[in-house]
Amino acid sequence: MADLFAGFEPEASSQDVPSENAPLADRLRPRRLEDVVGQEQVTGSEGAIGRMVAAGRLSSMILWGPPGTGKTTIARLLADSVGLRFVAISAVFSGVADLKKAFAEAREHARIGKRTLLFVDEIHRFNRAQQDGFLPYVEDGTVTLVGATTENPSFELNAAVLSRAQVLILHRLDATALGKLLDRADELMGRPLPLTAEARAAMIASADGDGRFLLNQAETLYSVDLPEPLDPAGLSAFLQRRVAVYDKDREGHYNLISALHKAVRGSDPQASLYYLARMLTAGEEPLFLLRRLIRMAIEDIGLADPQALVQCIAAKDTYDFLGSPEGELALVQACLYLATAPKSNASYKAMGAAWRSAKETGSLMPPQNILNAPTKLMKDIGYGKGYAYDHDTEEGFSGSNYWPEEMSPQTFYTPTERGFEKRIQERLDYWDSLRRRADDRDAR
Repeated sequence: MADLFAGFEPEASSQDVPSENAPLADRLRPRRLEDVVGQEQVTGSEGAIGRMVAAGRLSSMILWGPPGTGKTTIARLLADSVGLRFVAISAVFSGVADLKKAFAEAREHARIGKRTLLFVDEIHRFNRAQQDGFLPYVEDGTVTLVGATTENPSFELNAAVLSRAQVLILHRLDATALGKLLDRADELMGRPLPLTAEARAAMIASADGDGRFLLNQAETLYSVDLPEPLDPAGLSAFLQRRVAVYDKDREGHYNLISALHKAVRGSDPQASLYYLARMLTAGEEPLFLLRRLIRMAIEDIGLADPQALVQCIAAKDTYDFLGSPEGELALVQACLYLATAPKSNASYKAMGAAWRSAKETGSLMPPQNILNAPTKLMKDIGYGKGYAYDHDTEEGFSGSNYWPEEMSPQTFYTPTERGFEKRIQERLDYWDSLRRRADDRDAR
């Protein structure tokens, strides 16, 4: 296997018929673009690929999508559809020498009028310098580059590569597309899968949008002689469970934590719990999730419900004390508390406004009456003079001015009418009324 990918795959055609011993996924590989399922948004007549094929001219492109969605198949069929030589390289097994060899052979074929489609699987695994190596050959037309990646090209590919290639997004296959694959498998094998209708639906759901995985599971079922069709429970016992696709340092990680945060902010406890479960069952570190929950408590709830932060800190302490799996229930409780709490970003907005003001006026001195005077000299020059001790007043509130003399009072924090902040606003209104009363007395 290593030898196959050590350099590059020589010219091939999608019309090459796989042997009977080839994996089921290879035997069912589409022979025409219109046979590709689930990607009509790019392969259809109105899609980018459909339009290129109709015009008979391809531009370089990056196919971005989850595993098992047809990236390699589409690249092969593209080469056939416009009469290009097809060469495949895997970034996992190839290096600079392999690239140079592929480019040299592509240039030789170009001299006799045969252009090359260079398919680079896992293109994001090439480093920045290797990616830059593609540029001159793409620009002079030596190759039409078709890269495949499961990772977000914005993060993983050079801007120079992205500027020369169109990014096309392939979707995870939905239940309809996966069902078509199983129908084709039944036709090829001459018999239906030994599954009840419910088990067939369960197997499609377990594929998580990955057509290759689904067909591999189907091949396992075709290889055994079962006395009767399996129901969902029997299927689960027969097949190993699929591990969730989730890279903790990749885009899937950021997509799910973003979804969790927005579901909590949107006060949807059911969706919040779903995304929390997605991450935990995929192996996410509970302490990472707890840190994010704490951030939600202070960013999206704040003083609308001060107990939100307390709940999150308690969940962290509980998890530290109990560990997994019992401690994960504390994460669930904190998540549900946040999702059902009244929401306010007033503290978050107040912080931003205060920080901006502090940077603009950072050298202004506070008024002298609120400065400490630990020395005689400081007392003599007026530090602390006239300070009103709030506890000595009738209302416990002096209404003094605490702002620098060169600066008028500012309003950074404006409570909402939700939750506990409504009570805070009532207090602020009361203190404002006391200030106005004091101002009226001073004016008289």
